[in-house]
Amino acid sequence: MANIKKYFAGLDIGSVSIKAAIVGDEGMIASGLIPSGGNYKDAAKKVMDKALAQTGLSLDRLSGMVVTGLGAAGSPYAGRQVSDISCQARGCSILFPSARTIIDIGGQFTKAARITPEGRIADFLMSEKCATGSGRFLQVIARILSVPLDEIGPLSLQAEKPVEFSTNCAVFAESETISRIAEGAKPADILAGVHRAMAAKVSMLVKRLKLTPDVVLTGGGGEDRGLALAIGDALKTGILVPDFPRLSAAFGAACLAREKQTTKSGGQNA
Repeated sequence: MANIKKYFAGLDIGSVSIKAAIVGDEGMIASGLIPSGGNYKDAAKKVMDKALAQTGLSLDRLSGMVVTGLGAAGSPYAGRQVSDISCQARGCSILFPSARTIIDIGGQFTKAARITPEGRIADFLMSEKCATGSGRFLQVIARILSVPLDEIGPLSLQAEKPVEFSTNCAVFAESETISRIAEGAKPADILAGVHRAMAAKVSMLVKRLKLTPDVVLTGGGGEDRGLALAIGDALKTGILVPDFPRLSAAFGAACLAREKQTTKSGGQNA
């Protein structure tokens, strides 16, 4: 009897967006990403339907699911719940076997973790409530400058004289940004300064963990090339970024679901 292919899903319910990934034996075969909106349950269904539609699979063809993220408790599915940083660790260790430190910059918080060669958490820290080290800070500055989020990275790389912020507080930095605009500072220079301020915050967090290369940057922050370079400069090390930095936790969740099933059936973990 021919082996029936098995597929597994990971669902990452975040504060800003909801991500889904579907994996088979060959790796990730489909994914979806949509804004979280006001209803986690509805958004989770939409993003899962979006991912399934890419494969032609129905929900009942999934052999397992792991749910993660801030809104995991609001999932409409009965999948096992695993912390998002554990899912990031597993996903990043598969994408980058040399990874030993993960920096995840999300909409609300920045998280840093040291991981083992097997993709497990060795140590973990999360930023305090101040927004300076999170994606929220970039969103605020982008709004003030009227620059689309996806243009922040490329524009910041055009900076000639990066602005130096006199504060590490996001609230005061917002006011300072407005003042710098009035003084004639260029958007590129302001954004490069913002990246440096964020990188300084991230660097302090990572150094408390005892920095161990290789370093992987995930989350929305991973989509910002200028921020990735600024963090690399602050840490004095190269930064690895997945092709899909916002999907890495969902991918890791799907891989954990697959490994759980493999373990149950007596096989080896991926």
